Amino acid sequence: MNTTQPGSGSAQRRAVEDRAVAWLAARRTLIDPGNAGPDGVLFARKALIETAFLVGLRARLDPDPLDGDYATLLDQVQDITARPSYRELIARDEAAFLLYAGTYAALRLCGRDDPEFRRIIERTAASGYATVFERIPYRQLDLLHTLHLCQIEHSLPALDDVLPFTLLCNGPNVIKLTDSDIYAITHTIFYATDFGLRVPRWPHGFDPAEAVELLEALLSLTRGRENADLVGELLCCLLCLGVRESREAERAWNFIAAVQEPDGRVNGPQGVVHPKLADGDDAYQHWATGYHTTIVAALAALLDRSPRTVRGPRPAAPRTRPELERPIRHAVVWLSDTGMRKEPGRGLPAAAAAAYGATAVGEPDLARPALLHFAELLADADSDVWQASGMEVAGEFAAGLRALGIPCPSLDTFLASTATVVGRLESVPPQAARNVHRLAELGLIPPRRAIALTTGASAEQRAPEAAAVLLPDAWREYRLGHVAGTVRELVRAGWAGHRVTRDAIAFVLAQQSPDGAFGHPARDDPASRERARLSWTQSVVTALATAHLDPGTPHSGLEATTAAALS
Repeated sequence: MNTTQPGSGSAQRRAVEDRAVAWLAARRTLIDPGNAGPDGVLFARKALIETAFLVGLRARLDPDPLDGDYATLLDQVQDITARPSYRELIARDEAAFLLYAGTYAALRLCGRDDPEFRRIIERTAASGYATVFERIPYRQLDLLHTLHLCQIEHSLPALDDVLPFTLLCNGPNVIKLTDSDIYAITHTIFYATDFGLRVPRWPHGFDPAEAVELLEALLSLTRGRENADLVGELLCCLLCLGVRESREAERAWNFIAAVQEPDGRVNGPQGVVHPKLADGDDAYQHWATGYHTTIVAALAALLDRSPRTVRGPRPAAPRTRPELERPIRHAVVWLSDTGMRKEPGRGLPAAAAAAYGATAVGEPDLARPALLHFAELLADADSDVWQASGMEVAGEFAAGLRALGIPCPSLDTFLASTATVVGRLESVPPQAARNVHRLAELGLIPPRRAIALTTGASAEQRAPEAAAVLLPDAWREYRLGHVAGTVRELVRAGWAGHRVTRDAIAFVLAQQSPDGAFGHPARDDPASRERARLSWTQSVVTALATAHLDPGTPHSGLEATTAAALS
């Protein structure tokens, strides 16, 4: 990794491009299928087309003549494709049509058209298979775009007519997208925009602002996973859409510049090349695991400096907020009813979550049955009962009781003794800060003292990006409680309106059953099912209630109490 501080602006990006292209040119013989062993031929052909495409885009995006390392790479591509052993394979391997047509397109774009090469491509395109076998939508866009660059006529649908069927144009949930899905999205944008040279005719109802928002959310997640390949492609996509003003793009540029090695190579993600293809050759392995990401980094810089690409104002971000009152209300009733049938160790957390949710939607009476039940049951309980439940549960339960005027002497005693202990401390750890806020809200600790105890605690909490990056795995493993807890954390960190948070909430809402509970345990034992659903619903209600509250106002009464005390 380059340990020097990255520069800024166009100089930084041009340096990224120059180093990357120099590294590729120095290893140009590795894209030659003729030099590859039997197991590496297909990989070399793929590297050849991708290198050729970079050079072809350089010719399209930069009005200056090809020179230097770009010209060296073009000579290599032309030398390889001039061989019958390469070009005649297109007539023998029609399923790989794009591997060969793309190299021809690059030569044509660079002013080195080859009539014989073109003839073979035209005949193969008209063969009744190469261009018509079933392809998923973004691969169909790849075909249409390549035919456009080759200037080969066809009777296939127009490129814009395929867009409605793509993943990009159908509102994907960002936390559910795999790496393969993200590549489908990036390539859809590449081909639909002709790498930033055209504005697509987007499907009816599709908002390009949503695409920008999606790309930036994915940039945050992929940067958190340190996947330079996807970071680079997503950055290219923002540029293809004409977006230049983007904080996420700036973070992406700094990331790319920081991970680029001194010789220009940018390392790719794990699993880029099958171990058998390396065959113990470290130099080959070094190239094979880095060439594609290095190409992507060069392409991003090329797009950034091109005077020919589309540029426009940044589209306004969507301001949609999910409707949460009804699902919260429904879940609160289920929690209250179910919690009352449990012993305090399991019922108290349910009642506390119900109280929090009911208060958030402005209907504290929804939780009254459970609160009244446990307040009467535990009126004279030992403090160990409340200690076992934890301060967060006890504090939320107490706030619910206060809102409804329900007394519980044993809880009052426990909270008073806790406040006395806390008041003697010099500071509290970050994880205890909200409990101190709750004690202040309940009037058990002076607001000034609470602020003194918690000053600086929030600075030690993890950044929202670090929390968000774990959401896709939590979704795949159906750790619903983890997803809910992360939503709560993201909202409190100021990400209430962020695409990642909204999509995580959308996933959670889809897990609600008609009875109001959340989660699908996929197990048959009734007791086990109810335990899982109770735990999940508590977590989800707390998260949704936090999200439902105005993100611009505090989730605890501490600030309001403090303001009143200091006025």
